[in-house]
Amino acid sequence: MEPQPRIGVYICHCGVNIAATVDVEQVAEFAASLPGVVVARTYLYMCSDPGQALIQQDIEERGLNRVVVASCSPRMHEPTFRGAAQQAGLNPYLVEMANIREQCSWVHGDREEATEKARLLIGSAVAKAAWLEPLEEREVEVTPGVVVIGGGIAGMVAALDVANAGFPVYLVEKDDHLGGRVADLNRTFPTLEPVADLLEPMIERVQAHPNVTVFLNAEVAGVEGYVGNFEVEVSGSRGAEEQRSRGAIRNPQSA
Repeated sequence: MEPQPRIGVYICHCGVNIAATVDVEQVAEFAASLPGVVVARTYLYMCSDPGQALIQQDIEERGLNRVVVASCSPRMHEPTFRGAAQQAGLNPYLVEMANIREQCSWVHGDREEATEKARLLIGSAVAKAAWLEPLEEREVEVTPGVVVIGGGIAGMVAALDVANAGFPVYLVEKDDHLGGRVADLNRTFPTLEPVADLLEPMIERVQAHPNVTVFLNAEVAGVEGYVGNFEVEVSGSRGAEEQRSRGAIRNPQSA
């Protein structure tokens, strides 16, 4: 049987970045009342060495098996808190974060409303933390190739960049020619340079590049897999549907 969640909640003041707008002490009292929470603390800078030491001490002394940190964006300090938890013997993937700075204190001026939102964000993080499971990092083989969808200017530039880096590229274009909408134009703006002077050399480079395979009159019929190992099904003028195994998919139109 899985042990019952023993969650520690740690709320960062971030100097005045959070505490000036959010009533962090009130939020800590709320967090302490949530199911599974055995300790809730606030600290001036939770990412500092003393702040991390608080978390590590509680993991060791209170037997925490989940940690929730309410602070800044996970993009900034999630690795920091995961590392601190791991040093104390807790699986780093049993750490959850609530962003109460960028998504709360920085975008609200009303203290009462910001505090209520912080309560909701932390409540959600605690509920999620209770369902977290320990994970292990693994290495998998990656297919070193890219499918580029769309043979316009952006698609050809992307294809050449990847191909010049030494990776195979499969360029899929639904029309019978490369160039996209630019091929329908006469001159560029504001230089009034003939489009053909720009487009034709690029098309020649793409078609002549040993690392680029071009599919014209073709469309992506299906995609399966995951980052690093996609299976892309291409249907078109070559007859039967063709399946390509690639590591990445690039759609310039959605970039």
